[in-house]
Amino acid sequence: MKRITQAPNLALATLWADLLRQGGFEVSVQRAYASGIAGEIPPDQALPEVWIADDDQLDAARALLHELRHLPFRRWVCRNCGELIEGAFTQCWRCGAQMPS
Repeated sequence: MKRITQAPNLALATLWADLLRQGGFEVSVQRAYASGIAGEIPPDQALPEVWIADDDQLDAARALLHELRHLPFRRWVCRNCGELIEGAFTQCWRCGAQMPS
């Protein structure tokens, strides 16, 4: 097992782990509840971490996580309903129409 990354909080660690699992990687979140002892141990040692089970997949998992963390920010207006869509969304959340290509 090797550490892929350290997360600033448990919510992001869990989100990243779930996204990596969807990408086909066997990962786990370590130190999920260590924040309760921050102060008794150095604060950076209490942050949650995402670890991969197969050491040979470490580089591929880090590359996928990098892609997921740096999705393009887009701003577009839905042609169907006129809703302003921001972020990495490719579908309108108001009417469900796809982003124009």
